[in-house]
Amino acid sequence: MDNFIVSARKYRPETFASVVGQPVITSTLKNAIRSNHLGHAYLFCGPRGVGKTTCARIFAKTINCASITEESEPCNTCESCVSFNESRAFNIHELDAASNNSVDDIRNLTEQVRIPPQVGKYSIYIIDEVHMLSAQAFNAFLKTLEEPPAHAVFILATTEKHKIIPTILSRCQIFDFNRIRVDDIVAYLEFISEKEGVEYEVDAFNIIALKADGAMRDALSIFDQTVSFSGKSIRYEDVIRNLNILDYDYYFRITEACLGEQAGEALMIFDELLEKGFDEHNFLVGLSSHMRDLLVCQDPVTLKLLEVGAGIREKYRQQSQAVSQQWLYQALDILGVADISYKASRNQRLHVELALIKLCNIPVESKKKVLIHDAPSAENDPPEKKITDLPAAEKQSSEPVLPEQEMDELPPDEQRPATSSGQQKPGSVPASPPPHPRKKIPGTVPSIKDALNGVGRTGDEEGEDPYRTIRQVLSNPFTQDDLLEKWNEYADQIKEEKPRMSSSLKHHIPSLGDALQIEVTFSNSSQIEDFNRDIKKDLVSYLEDALQNTQFKIIPVVQEPEKKENMLYTSEEKYNHMIKKNPNLGKLKERFNLDFE
Repeated sequence: MDNFIVSARKYRPETFASVVGQPVITSTLKNAIRSNHLGHAYLFCGPRGVGKTTCARIFAKTINCASITEESEPCNTCESCVSFNESRAFNIHELDAASNNSVDDIRNLTEQVRIPPQVGKYSIYIIDEVHMLSAQAFNAFLKTLEEPPAHAVFILATTEKHKIIPTILSRCQIFDFNRIRVDDIVAYLEFISEKEGVEYEVDAFNIIALKADGAMRDALSIFDQTVSFSGKSIRYEDVIRNLNILDYDYYFRITEACLGEQAGEALMIFDELLEKGFDEHNFLVGLSSHMRDLLVCQDPVTLKLLEVGAGIREKYRQQSQAVSQQWLYQALDILGVADISYKASRNQRLHVELALIKLCNIPVESKKKVLIHDAPSAENDPPEKKITDLPAAEKQSSEPVLPEQEMDELPPDEQRPATSSGQQKPGSVPASPPPHPRKKIPGTVPSIKDALNGVGRTGDEEGEDPYRTIRQVLSNPFTQDDLLEKWNEYADQIKEEKPRMSSSLKHHIPSLGDALQIEVTFSNSSQIEDFNRDIKKDLVSYLEDALQNTQFKIIPVVQEPEKKENMLYTSEEKYNHMIKKNPNLGKLKERFNLDFE
């Protein structure tokens, strides 16, 4: 029985051409070899499993090769290359800085560097995880690294460049290795599968590549693990079972339930995941990533950020068309808050379930706005197609509601305001106006503005306020006594809920001035800030309904403090005050050398 060799070692690149995902670095090293511009110290830094040590080994083998190819690749046939491939080379030394991190280890290395190579031109020292050296070891290594012998080349490798002291960095040529792209990892896994005679599904390799997080070594380790689990056939289902990964289908189902406001269905899917042993927090993070993928899928510019297979990509495209950007923004905000506060929660399952319920209850207005305004084909589609996903009540609520008498005053073209959602059918207008026109204003102002701005106007109407007609309906006159009566009524209503603000309202009496300006005097600006922040909006709304007038304006002002005489506190202040009244007192003090204490 032959010994099994893991894929990360069996298929380790032996030439620059076989290195995956680092074309810039391999090209730079090959050009340096071709032009014979070799430095004496190199620093390879980057994430784990991206080829730092592999490139260092290939570079070391190439510069000692007796017959370098035209492509600046090692020949792998000369004695130097063969001895290196068989791990018996005496001029290429690999050290682990994690276990050789003391000053004594660096001192031994310095003495060893002086010995010239017996075979080849260079003695190459590959020091892995160099950031593990102690500060004293770094300082002991500085002189040798700055002025090494002509035959010595140092190649340092690390995953944490920020831990290396600047004096070391300044003496090295620094190469930053990148994370390997998902497509490159998938292509290399396909290459190995064909070599090993393993059947596979591309979606399965996409999952492996995503799990590897840009590290080829991790991807190859997962590949070996999956082959041991499923044999010579790697399927998508086998990979997610072996790695205990949530299937994309669960996220699609959860999102559909939330869009349909089916909180019960969403909770049952979540319970199904818990029964299969998945962690609540991992589900929360995965759902956030799913919402992010839906968001980037809506814009062709960001579509390349979606690193999934073709089949999953099509599912994302279909679901992204059924959800609005505003809904996704709110969903990401809800999930982000839930993620941050997850560890502090004592009932973590309930915490996640509440987040799902909030997702199911995101206002329909967020969906409706995108369907009406953000959809790129909204202007060309028939009205029926644009609003097929909205219930009848929601279609009606998107139109502005005006009292009958105001509709009669508008020109014929303005009686049916045009919106991007299509013209309103005659039967959809309510038969009777709402009981109070003012109460409709806060919820319908944006729609009125959009409707009236989109309708052609005559020259006389340009620049007019679109809300003028509505405001004139609520302009009943009132007196100072009427104002005080309603002011105190509101203060009594909020007494239990906001006792401090109720007391403040009764203490600060309003004064009705010219042009319906209501002036309220406060002692300082802090009280005005509290008034504007906590109560002004509700107070204005109440007074508008109670007084049947929308033309007034509340103006809070700061009362000017009364001028008071300066009080005399210290003995010196009292003495100076007496001097002003009787200057002879100063002469008396000097004559007898007195003190005002």
